[in-house]
Amino acid sequence: MGKIKQLDTLTANMIAAGEVVERPMGVVKELVENAIDAGSTRIEVNITEGGIQRLSVIDNGCGMDAQDAQLCFGRHATSKIQSQNDLWSIHTLGFRGEALPSIASVSRMVLSTSDGKDATRVVVAYGNTESVTPYPCNQGTEISVEGLFYQTPARLKHMRSAAYEASLIQDVVSKFALSHPEIAFILRSDDRESFRTSGQGNLLEVVYQVFGRMAAENAIPVDFSDFDYSVKGYLIKPNITRASRTGMNLFLNGRMVRTYKLYKAVQDGYEDFIVKGRYPICVLDIAMDPHLLDVNVHPSKWEVRLSKEIQLETLIKNNVANMLRGTVLAPAAEVREARQEYYQPISFDTDRLIQEAEYRKEQERRQSVVEPVISTAQEVKVEKQEITLEEEIKETEAELKRVSTQFEQEYPEYKPQKQVFPPMEVIGQLHEKFILCATEKGLVIIDQHAAQERVHYEEYKAKLNQDPVMMDCLVPITIHAGNDLVRRVEEINAAVEDIHVVFEPFGKDTLVVHSVPVWMQDIDETQFLNDVIDLFKNDRDIKYARMEKKKIATMACHHSIRFNRSLTMDEMKEVVRQLSLCENPYHCPHGRPTFITLDEKTLVKEFLR
Repeated sequence: MGKIKQLDTLTANMIAAGEVVERPMGVVKELVENAIDAGSTRIEVNITEGGIQRLSVIDNGCGMDAQDAQLCFGRHATSKIQSQNDLWSIHTLGFRGEALPSIASVSRMVLSTSDGKDATRVVVAYGNTESVTPYPCNQGTEISVEGLFYQTPARLKHMRSAAYEASLIQDVVSKFALSHPEIAFILRSDDRESFRTSGQGNLLEVVYQVFGRMAAENAIPVDFSDFDYSVKGYLIKPNITRASRTGMNLFLNGRMVRTYKLYKAVQDGYEDFIVKGRYPICVLDIAMDPHLLDVNVHPSKWEVRLSKEIQLETLIKNNVANMLRGTVLAPAAEVREARQEYYQPISFDTDRLIQEAEYRKEQERRQSVVEPVISTAQEVKVEKQEITLEEEIKETEAELKRVSTQFEQEYPEYKPQKQVFPPMEVIGQLHEKFILCATEKGLVIIDQHAAQERVHYEEYKAKLNQDPVMMDCLVPITIHAGNDLVRRVEEINAAVEDIHVVFEPFGKDTLVVHSVPVWMQDIDETQFLNDVIDLFKNDRDIKYARMEKKKIATMACHHSIRFNRSLTMDEMKEVVRQLSLCENPYHCPHGRPTFITLDEKTLVKEFLR
């Protein structure tokens, strides 16, 4: 008797559920993708206890007739592709036909749907169809999921707190809103509205809803392309960053994905403007021919494969850097905390009173814009009625449209302008670390070391872009490369042509270099050349520009004015003059600001004038 047996349908679906649905957030993602594919203009998500106890997704899309309402629970049943050829040109978010049967195998699912003619209700509990009945409802679909993973306790015990699961759901709904601003999204958690967008197609409004007022005020619109790719969206100025990549939102043909190489391309574009360990905020929708995008990689559809990926990385990196270089100014200083520390020793409870007063003022100011959008004061009725969906749509559409108009008036489309280095008058030095300057708008504080780092960095970079002066090594530099790399020395030399270094075989496993550019005398030449060989060995993609930048930044740092050095007035003026001539005078090569500004208005306010 053979040992191999065909698994039954329920077991197969439960196995698939382990890949498609890892937690409540995965269920919401799959159901919202179906709602978007159905042409919905309004999608409502309701969750209880982080979606572990119950969740539902309601849309006003095309809906289904009675036959499709039953067939959709069959594995690999889908209306989105018809043959294998369609896999190379996928225009929808879903296509595998696995989500509904997988979710239904590990929960109790109720589907209510209407295509405008037929209206059907299907109840499936842990893979078993309990009932199929006519059910009066308006066009669209509502799917509710209860008792998720209750019959698979091993998976259930890996669920975290309800608050954590709810935060994951809010994050994924926010990403849907960012990728589809033309759709109105509403999220309710434990009967309280936590997120809402108007669906008027204003991406900046959604940026405000997701990341807040400061991000919206510092958003830079981007629109660039090449022959294969088109990128649109917003970059948030580098004065607002995150401690992780959670603020980076990249969508491929409207699909949310996790693609770390493209994240890295964005980070590389921001590299001159943010410090190490901080991450930018951005919303970029990348459009391309579907033939360049393979989404059939993993059942969860988070992972994709891209054709011409290096081309896209370069496009993103270069354009992000250019946009920031033309729009980023020196950051304004925040002095509120310093003022609170000044009052702290006073025995009266002054700090608390000031903070409370400022908090009330800030709340009133924020509510003037936010309250019409996210206030829960006017609750939307959610009792189950035959016309609930239609009533809610009519009830909120006018309000959402009015809110969108108000938002557009307060936040007109951002128009980047070429920044001009402000004229500065040197007035002194502070603690032998900072140069103090006066401008028309207020006070400028320059980091003397960071400023000269930027000056030296651009000087070295300009020299390296010229034909280098070569010098012979007194003792040839030897690199232990291994037998394989020695045989491929011609490939290596072709790859490192820009470095103006020639490797020669020396024995079976060693390479030797007899001359190097003069600029290498300021660094560890042997370590640099070892790094070059390691890069070639790993992926043959030697990012000379990145290596060059790192080495030049190190050279610039070592040769710049240090802290605790007193400068004469003429020396300080020369630092400011040289900084004003830089291509990017606002940040040092490591991303730190070279100077900060205190405008006159802020100074007057701090003195309570």
